[in-house]
Amino acid sequence: MSSGYVLILYYSRYGATAEMARQVARGVEEGGLEARLRTVPAVSADHEATAPPVPETGAPYASIADLEGCAALALGSPTRFGNMAAALKYFIDGTSPLWIKAALAGKPAGVFTSTSSIHGGQETTLLSMMLPLLHHGMLITGLPYSEPDLLKTTAGGTPYGPSHVAGADSKLPLSTAEKNLCQALGRRLAKIAVALRMSA
Repeated sequence: MSSGYVLILYYSRYGATAEMARQVARGVEEGGLEARLRTVPAVSADHEATAPPVPETGAPYASIADLEGCAALALGSPTRFGNMAAALKYFIDGTSPLWIKAALAGKPAGVFTSTSSIHGGQETTLLSMMLPLLHHGMLITGLPYSEPDLLKTTAGGTPYGPSHVAGADSKLPLSTAEKNLCQALGRRLAKIAVALRMSA
């Protein structure tokens, strides 16, 4: 019996969060599950603005069905004043139909973020992203200190989830420790999802 896929749902403006998503996906596949990368369109102040139905580059746009069918979820966003980006929150705000039928209850979830500066609100962003997932009844998993890179990192990385310091121009590449922690989250989600399916 297949244990399904891990949905890696993210929004990325300058590419750092997208690269983190790819690293999480690598960890998911190392953990034995399919990784499904999905993004969301930007939110516009112009109520008549529309995004193309398929992005020009990168992952396809997410659907509610992608979220409903997942065995686990990794949610990623750049920091916006210590909170998740509006585009990702807009998508999450439209998931009430799943909440009503408890479609996500009991599924594991984790979060990741990228900021311009090391004290740019990484931890508050990660915590804010957990809130709607808790309302959905998801099982939040962070990163344990048994991950050696969590103790060694001098850039991003928190017990609440992977993070990345992108720099003022948003061009700093992920450090080795940041990549390792993204992959660790992916493996952790995959392994927990498989264990839950096997015990069901």
